[in-house]
Amino acid sequence: MSTVDLVRHVKLSTARLPLAVPISDAKVFTGRQKPMTEVVFLFAEITTEQGHSGIGFSYSKRAGGPAQYAHAKEVAEGIIGEDPNDIGKIYTKLLWAGASVGRSGVATQALAAIDIALYDLKAKRAGLPLAKLLGSYRDSVQTYNTSGGFLNATLEEVKARATQSIEEGIGGIKIKVGLPDSKEDLRRVAGIREHIGWDVPLMVDANQQWDRATALRMGRQLEEFNLIWIEEPLDAYDFEGHAHLAHLLDTPIATGEMLASVAEHKGLISANSCDIIQPDAPRVGGITQFLRLAALADERGLGLAPHFAMEIHLHLAAAYPREPWVEHFDWLDPLFEERLETKNGRMIVPDRPGLGVTLSEQARTWTTESVEFGA
Repeated sequence: MSTVDLVRHVKLSTARLPLAVPISDAKVFTGRQKPMTEVVFLFAEITTEQGHSGIGFSYSKRAGGPAQYAHAKEVAEGIIGEDPNDIGKIYTKLLWAGASVGRSGVATQALAAIDIALYDLKAKRAGLPLAKLLGSYRDSVQTYNTSGGFLNATLEEVKARATQSIEEGIGGIKIKVGLPDSKEDLRRVAGIREHIGWDVPLMVDANQQWDRATALRMGRQLEEFNLIWIEEPLDAYDFEGHAHLAHLLDTPIATGEMLASVAEHKGLISANSCDIIQPDAPRVGGITQFLRLAALADERGLGLAPHFAMEIHLHLAAAYPREPWVEHFDWLDPLFEERLETKNGRMIVPDRPGLGVTLSEQARTWTTESVEFGA
């Protein structure tokens, strides 16, 4: 069979994933956002003339999903007839097709679904899991649970979910902090640390809701709990403030999930603003951009803990030279036929080719709009 293949067909669709319970983090309790009730997805399904296929996705929590879909519709036809192996070339072509609205945020998040689908296709064509195609360093990655630690849950509910997560083979527990009453934050952290013991890795996430003085004060009080990291203690773009905390505190600082481009992450890295960087492939523009960012982070000796979308980030974390973490969220389970395995505190890289996921019938049911290009 010839190695030359061309993209024949592209299908874009948007789907709304309802959450079983409205979710609240510190942004809700400080009045900046309403509880989250759904996640909106942009799916890209790509097929070639030789019959190879790939799937990728981007997403938006709260606003932005329809904008991602609208932008993707305007540029996606540009990949018809292209060699799907030329992922960097295709990304650049689509980037410049929509460059008048910028090269970050919605504009590149729309491209992320396509970029990820092309990587999925390439790995499937090679008969390899994506991690193996990229060059993995490990066959499993340390994992921690976030979905059980939101502030809408009582401390007893968080404890119960932590116990369940550990029994399911998930290694660490992350809980949300950043309440207007810092004493309540400390009570919850102390309660969960006592419940899970000192051998289980524990992280906290303030979701950008502290000012500099509060972050330093809380960081010092949290030192006693032997945390793996304190996440987003300050506004995501306060690089200087994060750098100050990283210098003064023994507990590592983690941030980066809200940044929407490699350029923004460069600022974070250059300012020595974190010990652990948390990029999100769909948010920064896909795997092409994530790999650029990961190379910069590794050069600076940073830990890696990608945000959300474990179906994608498991593979990318497995290909990072330094021992990383991957975030376990069960929210996306209804979208896919397959499940990721956790064992002994680690998430196992599946041996299925590509990302190793296929869309479920439920995902099709939740689809609200779709469009197709090509034959």
